[in-house]
Amino acid sequence: ARRLAPRYAVLLPLLAGLLVAGMTGQLSFGAVSAAPAAPVFTMPHFTLGALLGLGVPLFVVAMAGQNATGLGVMRASGYDTPGSPLVTWTGVASTLLAPFGSHGVNLAAITAAICTGPEAHADPKRRYWAGIFCGGFYVLVGTFGATLVGLFTALPQALVAVVSGLALLGAFLGGLTQATEDPVHRESAVITFLVTVSGVSLLGVGSSFWGLLAGLLAGAVLVGPQARLQAAITAHAGQAARK
Repeated sequence: ARRLAPRYAVLLPLLAGLLVAGMTGQLSFGAVSAAPAAPVFTMPHFTLGALLGLGVPLFVVAMAGQNATGLGVMRASGYDTPGSPLVTWTGVASTLLAPFGSHGVNLAAITAAICTGPEAHADPKRRYWAGIFCGGFYVLVGTFGATLVGLFTALPQALVAVVSGLALLGAFLGGLTQATEDPVHRESAVITFLVTVSGVSLLGVGSSFWGLLAGLLAGAVLVGPQARLQAAITAHAGQAARK
């Protein structure tokens, strides 16, 4: 499907999996019911391990991978929107909604790229409709989140794992490509990735924090010499070209 119809590289395997699961009697929708979900308040409980292992990495990812990228996408699409109010109010919304499970309110770089691009509308002044409909569908899916979870539990676990992996494959490849694009920071990015996926846990803090720390330390040690070497190579190449 990815070779012949890349746009449907996730949908077609899902349909094929549903067909095979249905033919082999592995589908069970008896427990699925269309019931709206209700917000459930969860009292915040702060721990140092959660703050360092989850809070700091999620903050860095949200700021660098979503907010900064989202602003860049909007700038590239011709929308000169001030970033400070957007980041401030998304942070306030995240804080207020976190006890109800919605902790990640941000500018959503991929969604911004879809909603602000020419595919949304030829007229940039009319593209806001894409954002409105996108938000409406988010609310609809969130309202019936329990039904959506029930649908996934009715499917074979292997099918859910395969489809989820295929859906994340593009994002994983894109993130890995972007992380290793700069040759100066390539080793630091790879070290960050390897430590994070290793699952190492020290002092009750998860691997995401230690991966971030390892990458920063590697960058501090390697980037300086590599940057000087790269500058020297560039200068030498320029001198050779002038000669």
